[in-house]
Amino acid sequence: MAFVITQPCIGNKDASCVDVCPVDCIHPQPGEPGYEDAEHLYINPNECISCGACEPACPVTAIFEEAAVPVEWRGFLKKNQDFFVGDPLAH
Repeated sequence: MAFVITQPCIGNKDASCVDVCPVDCIHPQPGEPGYEDAEHLYINPNECISCGACEPACPVTAIFEEAAVPVEWRGFLKKNQDFFVGDPLAH
């Protein structure tokens, strides 16, 4: 997992990161099932190419490289990974 979306995205879901992602690995995207219900957005660790385009695009500074996630938000590493467990076609 190269990048992770953390706490500042909760309740925001600006989706600027979605617009700049060259591989569409950020979900749920506006218009996808579950977008309205999702607390925040998630980066698919199996699809992310670690390009970093999403990080500066985030207006609330919610995206970090895995190793740079602040200690208080380290729980988002597991939340992000857990979001993509199960039916891979659902995301």
